[in-house]
Amino acid sequence: MIHTDETTKEAVKTLEGLISILEDGKLGYTNAAEHVENAAMKTDFLEYARERALFIVELQDEINKLGKSTDTSGGGPLGALHRTWIDIKSSFTGGDTEAIINACITGEEAAIEKYKMALEENHLEYNQVSVVSKQLNSIQNTLAQIKMKAN
Repeated sequence: MIHTDETTKEAVKTLEGLISILEDGKLGYTNAAEHVENAAMKTDFLEYARERALFIVELQDEINKLGKSTDTSGGGPLGALHRTWIDIKSSFTGGDTEAIINACITGEEAAIEKYKMALEENHLEYNQVSVVSKQLNSIQNTLAQIKMKAN
């Protein structure tokens, strides 16, 4: 891909959108951990939140490599679309484990959808595609783990 201001701007917008999705997920998992009774699940949810925090740093590094600052968080269209975690927070208040797990599943499915969209848009450079694909893979694995808890 040829570096132009436009391609760089699109790549940054895409990465910022994914960062805001990850921020939502980190918050969602932190809330889930606070509201779930099961100690093992609490540990898992905190681990997922930590993983999201690491993903955020990885994507911020990619934005910095493009010569852009990560101080401003707009989120772009991807971030604006992803409010699932925020919307489902209310299901945590009852401490209902099943509702919390279902909320996590919904949040992860939405994140996976946005990650796939980011890859399909084709605004990312090879190394960014590599990072985003690796994160997508991990989120899909997390989703599979959470779905197993639901049974």
